[in-house]
Amino acid sequence: MNLNSSSLIPQEWTRAWNNPFFKKRFQLGFVIWILLLIVFPIFFDFIEARNGYQLDDYFLNMLPVYDVSVITFLIIWSMFLFLLYRAIHSPELLLLFLWGFIFLSLSRILSIYFIPLNPPDHLIELRDPITNIFYGKKHHFITKDLFYSGHTSTQFLMCLCFRKRSDKILALCSTIIVGILVLIQHIHYSIDVLAAPFLTYLVYLISKKITTA
Repeated sequence: MNLNSSSLIPQEWTRAWNNPFFKKRFQLGFVIWILLLIVFPIFFDFIEARNGYQLDDYFLNMLPVYDVSVITFLIIWSMFLFLLYRAIHSPELLLLFLWGFIFLSLSRILSIYFIPLNPPDHLIELRDPITNIFYGKKHHFITKDLFYSGHTSTQFLMCLCFRKRSDKILALCSTIIVGILVLIQHIHYSIDVLAAPFLTYLVYLISKKITTA
């Protein structure tokens, strides 16, 4: 792959691709990401088949239950498209988010495995046709990938990765809103959402160390 061969490639990406450190980290991260996509359906099948614990979540039980799939879907994927837009002129941003997502996924696999939970009562399935592709053929919606919230943590990871203050504020707002929405839809327990930013910050620190020469 020769990024210098196309005048459509921004200069920032040409410069970054000519940096051996960036190129190796990006290629390795991309391969690991593909492997994770292969592992996800197998792991999801496993967690859906096992029985876990159901928490008595006082705060969650106080909330009304509504299907807010559409607005949740729009916020999540609009923010991701916005991150890709920023990454056009900031290769390091995409590299940092790529490795952040890798460690985020690995940490969630471990936490979900060691903390088996059954879904909350009154859960309404989140209709997200894009995310559901990665669940595999057996499941259109996963109910037991609970601790910690992937929806909330991914938004907060974007907040940490963005460089501009205005972008960070926007992503922080999306984090808070998505966290509230998944609770209203009873997709997660409150502890799943509250723990997400703290664990995501640890993931971010590791990713920053990996992606910094």
